Amino acid sequence: MLKSRRLELAGFAVAFLAVHALLWWLTTFIANLPLGDVTGIYRTWIENGRTTHVWVGLDSDWVYPILAIVPMAAAALGGLASIGTGWLVLMILLDAVACAFLWRFRAFGISVVWWWLVFLLALGPIGLGRIDTVSTAVALVGVAFVGARPALASAVFTIGAWVKVWPAALVAVLLVLRRGHRGGVVAGAATVTALVVLVDVLYGGAAHLLSFVGQQSGRGLQVEAPLATPFMWAAAAHVLGAAVFYDREILTFEVMGSGTHLAAAVSTPLMAIAVFGGVGLAAWAAARGARRTEVAPVLALVLVAALIATNKVGSPQYIGWFAVPIVWGLVAGRGSARRFLPLALTALPMAFLTQLIYPGYYDQLLSVQPWILVVLTVRNVLEVVLLLWGIVLLVRMALQARRGAVVPDAGIGDVTGARSIGVADAGADPGTGVESALRPGPAGGVEGRMDA
Repeated sequence: MLKSRRLELAGFAVAFLAVHALLWWLTTFIANLPLGDVTGIYRTWIENGRTTHVWVGLDSDWVYPILAIVPMAAAALGGLASIGTGWLVLMILLDAVACAFLWRFRAFGISVVWWWLVFLLALGPIGLGRIDTVSTAVALVGVAFVGARPALASAVFTIGAWVKVWPAALVAVLLVLRRGHRGGVVAGAATVTALVVLVDVLYGGAAHLLSFVGQQSGRGLQVEAPLATPFMWAAAAHVLGAAVFYDREILTFEVMGSGTHLAAAVSTPLMAIAVFGGVGLAAWAAARGARRTEVAPVLALVLVAALIATNKVGSPQYIGWFAVPIVWGLVAGRGSARRFLPLALTALPMAFLTQLIYPGYYDQLLSVQPWILVVLTVRNVLEVVLLLWGIVLLVRMALQARRGAVVPDAGIGDVTGARSIGVADAGADPGTGVESALRPGPAGGVEGRMDA
């Protein structure tokens, strides 16, 4: 067994390097500049900070939370001219760190990082070329701690949220589904936030700390967003007033036409309905006796899918967010892994279609060629399918729990509850699932566009 695990690790190391070498090559040579944000916009921000001492987020409003400046500045340590190379090296190192933390978690006898590697290959160069790579890798590290150390998981998720807002939804999952005392989860998030705020204030950035909150309010419908799909077809059909245009202020391609302003306006209410509806369904399932450790990744899926499927932005890198709830679901025990296997398989073609859209044939999308609009439509339908799938799973878990035969679950991060799940899933691989992290270890411890 030990020898086979070592062989698997060696094989994975080779595959990891091969996939990331291919992604590196694609970011460098493929059309439509998948690394354009890094070599253009990120570089400009860092260059302005160095030369004029006016740093975005500190001395002026910014579209990102303040910690996003850290990897951008780190990528430029070797010089602004080589920021692209520095960025890719940094992203690969972050991916490697995430894999190291998740390697011991298995589903169906296989380490879950194999799925993530295939997902990255399907997603293509955009999986490395944006700030979202950082938040996703950090959030995946947080997943490794949700079973044994929810306070630490909360802290890690919060770090990710101060890079890109969406991992805050994962902290919300811990708060909603943690039974009893939530002090550790709150403390983890509050400690990170307090440190960020303290450093920001000391550097004089208090006035701009939350500027990212209002930066999206004036945006229209970005061409890739699900809500924009009907209007893209209208533009392809030459409907009067329907067209793609470039917003020079926000630096994105958007769609105009009759109804686009209304669609953009309803995106936020739709998102709120989906988010609060998912939280309500998860709380209902948990109250009726569904295992909270299994409800948690489903709620995470619903929240992430809601943030993507109802978003008026719809940037291609958002698809990478799906990796976090899916990996969470695959490591949350045998029953959860079976539940998430179809979702994991569905996410792969969705990621590949995204790569076809951007950077593959983005120029044809902007010229509203029908064939690429078909690709876009299928991809966007899959986003909505994952959202609805998660909602249906929450309802089913609640209804099935009502029938009884549920092992008492003390909630996320509770050793007794997690071990009881392991007993209930008799025959499970001892190395499978988040609950495996709760077993004593050897030392006796517990083991081309700027898109916001």
